[in-house]
Amino acid sequence: MTSFARACGLPALSFLAVLQAATFNVRDYGAKGDGSSKDTPAVQKAIDAAAGQGGGTVWVPAGKYLCGTIHLKSNVTLHLDNGSAILASTDNGDFDPYETLPFKSVSDNETTFFHYGLLVAENAHNIAITGQGIVDGNRPKRRGPKTVSIKNCQYVTIRGITVQNSPNYSISFWGSDYVDIDGVTILNGYADGIDPDASRYVRISNCYIDCWDDAICPKASPSMGMDQRRNVEHLVVTNCVTRTNCSNFKFGTESSWDLKDVTVSNITMMPRDKGRPPISGISLEAVDGARINGVAISNISMVDVTTPIFVRLGNRGRGMNPPTPGSVENVSFNNIVARGARMTSSLTGIPGYLARRVALSNILITMEGGNQDPKGLDVPENVAKYPEGTMFGILPAFGLYARHAEGVALSNVQLRWDKEDLRPAMIFDDVKDLTIDGFHTDTVAGASPVVWVHNVVDAFIRGSRTAAAQVFLRASGTESQRILLTGNDLTRVTRRVEIQDAPKSAVQEVGNAVSAALNRAAKRGSLGGKKQ
Repeated sequence: MTSFARACGLPALSFLAVLQAATFNVRDYGAKGDGSSKDTPAVQKAIDAAAGQGGGTVWVPAGKYLCGTIHLKSNVTLHLDNGSAILASTDNGDFDPYETLPFKSVSDNETTFFHYGLLVAENAHNIAITGQGIVDGNRPKRRGPKTVSIKNCQYVTIRGITVQNSPNYSISFWGSDYVDIDGVTILNGYADGIDPDASRYVRISNCYIDCWDDAICPKASPSMGMDQRRNVEHLVVTNCVTRTNCSNFKFGTESSWDLKDVTVSNITMMPRDKGRPPISGISLEAVDGARINGVAISNISMVDVTTPIFVRLGNRGRGMNPPTPGSVENVSFNNIVARGARMTSSLTGIPGYLARRVALSNILITMEGGNQDPKGLDVPENVAKYPEGTMFGILPAFGLYARHAEGVALSNVQLRWDKEDLRPAMIFDDVKDLTIDGFHTDTVAGASPVVWVHNVVDAFIRGSRTAAAQVFLRASGTESQRILLTGNDLTRVTRRVEIQDAPKSAVQEVGNAVSAALNRAAKRGSLGGKKQ
């Protein structure tokens, strides 16, 4: 401290006086910290005093402080010392009521309202919640005040604290910019963990999140009126552990505006100790007119997640008249490992609206498998249905299903199952400009093809190999054309290509490695079916 004082050009005693003047102890303003006295007025007085002097740190020493709504102010840091806890009052009358909105909300109460909360800030700047203390929602179930509720703020820091037992979103902020959430622990949340809504320049790092609903759930909701466009932009999520019964990272529950320029990296995703397994690992959904553009997902490890990857362009059209589809484009998945997955990853648009330029590289997915009833391509469109990784039910491929898409690129993708599954590994239906480079599976069973392309135009498949299979590639659909199969290791495949109701010229083969015996049999026509 003395060296820092010298660096500031102040004598040590003068520096201490400045430091003490900028620190406001809630106990000096009447807080008891005994867990039963209502300390809301005392904590608020300390915050108001700090704000009245231009800013400072409000210190919450060890103890349990029972509070209703506390209003954070500009240039004030609320510091929770180790051993301290701010407990939400169990009396709902101690909290601010829902705000009056200038429009009819199309979202749920949890998403739309921000006044009904424990630690609340609105139209403030340079605010912080720091320390090793606890913010406790103090509820045994869902429904109640938000725990940390931020609205229309700039330069927000939340660091080091633990948020637990939240009956509503644990940390929720709307219309806020320059938000830094670092080293936060969320325990036993009954709703979402961290929800950046219509906010920009957000960093979420080094967090542990354990909650029933979505762990990290960016939203672009029209909470302040349909005439204000507030995208989620410039969002970074990194170095986190997430545990949930719903989705680990999900955009799309509210997708009235856009999701742009986002990176998600270095995340470990797993089930909670109780309840159902997670519905999805990564879900990107544009169903209310949103444009998803420029999203990079990398270095993700998932275990026992139901659906590892779910990308959806739909047309629920919440709040829209008429509903109009948005777009999904320029999305990258890299270095994804998933074990114990139960349902198929999917990439889907809707008729006339394609998901575009989606790349998947270095993907390792081990499915639970076990499906003994391979089906055809009759998968419901569910254009207006609520988006969820399980919304299509059992899909006709075990590893990846893509439909209504363009510019799909797969590189070094490995898909396999633990229990024998008779479905194809991958299906592509109504896809343009498809690249499959270095695909591999070591689990094949039954008569289904390893890869099935239907009404696919301009496909390039190379460098792939498979365990022993009856058919590697099935091409179907009258629109299929310009499908090139080259440089693949098909030495363990009985029939390289099967044509079903597609032009005979749809598939061309160049330079594939094949079994000499099978090749001679194919030339003699003794393998049956169409010529290989």
